[in-house]
Amino acid sequence: MLIITPAKPDHFPRLVAIWESSVRATHDFLCEDDIEKLRPLLLNTYLPNLNVVVAQDENGEILGFLGTDANRIEMLFVDAEIRGKGTGKFLLNYAVEQLQADELDGEGNPFPLLHMKYTGKTAG
Repeated sequence: MLIITPAKPDHFPRLVAIWESSVRATHDFLCEDDIEKLRPLLLNTYLPNLNVVVAQDENGEILGFLGTDANRIEMLFVDAEIRGKGTGKFLLNYAVEQLQADELDGEGNPFPLLHMKYTGKTAG
């Protein structure tokens, strides 16, 4: 069973480790230099400035995290060791339930944005 809790600054080193494991498993377009440059930005800039929640198992181990800003998902990462076991979907479902539609676009213009709901079904 997974639970969602707000991230705390003392979680950040674990979140960076999750980010790195996920990026190395899925982001083939990033080279080692890119990862080295992004790591301190994630720790010192991105995580402290986003609304971050973590998915924890029954033992309190953090398995993944979600960062949002103004009703937008900015990041979602799951530990590479447990990919494909539902943690990402759990975090995404949480985001869909918590985020609402906006009457303004990202630049403050009166262009309503439609936020879609993921149903788990594939098209076709």
